[in-house]
Amino acid sequence: MPRAGLTTLRVVEEAEAVADEVGLPNLTLAAIAPRLGVRMPSLYKHVAGIDALRRLLSIRAKNELADVFARAAAGKAGAQALTAMFDAARNWAKAHPGRYAATVRAPEPADEEDVKASNAILNIALAGLADYRLTGDDAIDAVRALRATLHGFVSLERAGGFGLPTDVDRSFERVIAALAQTFKSWPATTKDG
Repeated sequence: MPRAGLTTLRVVEEAEAVADEVGLPNLTLAAIAPRLGVRMPSLYKHVAGIDALRRLLSIRAKNELADVFARAAAGKAGAQALTAMFDAARNWAKAHPGRYAATVRAPEPADEEDVKASNAILNIALAGLADYRLTGDDAIDAVRALRATLHGFVSLERAGGFGLPTDVDRSFERVIAALAQTFKSWPATTKDG
């Protein structure tokens, strides 16, 4: 009989906490079970295994990041939207490193729920770039540039990769400003762009 009050959602929430504390690669069912006051086999009543749990965690994390982007960009456009989204995403990733790591992988095309969560992030990023009048493949290229820049900066910062005495926040602000300037003159390659 399942433990009273233990639900799939509760298991995923605990997985989020564990992933944030010890890193997504170290997330195991064995690490979650004692924190929930159950033995590991009891978790299988709520999740099909670690892969299923990681999938659920990823979808929740992507939805959370989409919400972070949406709140940050609300009422803003162009460089202001870009700056707000980057700052908010960086802060969220620093506060929730395990959840952030769960957002990195692209969804399986047949996984409608994961695709929907991933597309929510994409659509907000595209809306944030609307003032730059990028369309089609050009807009996707720009989003990929944003994502790669943000991920690279966050990953290097998290790993202690910025050891020089120059203020890291200043560098981050300059990176965002440079991207905003770049998007003003982004070379159009899309026929409709």
